Amino acid sequence: MELREALTQITEIRQQMARTEVFRGYRAMPAAFSGVVAVTAATIQAMAIVEPQQRLGAYLSLWIGAAVLSGGSAVMEMMARARDADSSLTRAQTALAMEQFLPCLALGGLVTLVVVRSSPTSAWILPGLWQIFYSLGIFATSRLLPRGMSAVAAFYALAGLTTLAVPNEWALSPLAMGVPFGVGQMLAAAVLYCALERDHGAA
Repeated sequence: MELREALTQITEIRQQMARTEVFRGYRAMPAAFSGVVAVTAATIQAMAIVEPQQRLGAYLSLWIGAAVLSGGSAVMEMMARARDADSSLTRAQTALAMEQFLPCLALGGLVTLVVVRSSPTSAWILPGLWQIFYSLGIFATSRLLPRGMSAVAAFYALAGLTTLAVPNEWALSPLAMGVPFGVGQMLAAAVLYCALERDHGAA
């Protein structure tokens, strides 16, 4: 009985440490890559999907594909670092970060499905909602991240609200997604590099 209690206490201590220490699994390169993906997707939309409201399927396929590519690269980087880490704390932090971020992504996907199936004419609200959901994901993991990431989350929230406030025909334009995610991810990359990688390399 005492051994079981001791093991439980050790597990709780590790979980508490995972919550209080800065998570180093997010890296600047995947964040910058996702910014490039966003700009590339916006360029493709501008050339190939001139009227996104009439070609909603193509529009959604483009941006959902871009999100999967960007998210997949980040997850692969985190999983690789967790796998190679000697410390169980690193693996616990990775699991905690994903646990905190994934609900916002899942909810964003479900909201997208509901809007597209029940009211396709309201699809213009999706870019703004995606940006807001993404900001909530960053806020949810903010205790694990460098302080500057809270400013990145606030940027996404402001961008999402601005996108929702603009006329419907502009909300599905390439700029409505390319600019917020292109700029936002580059800001995230800069914060991660300055807060984690530059100091770590110097050390």
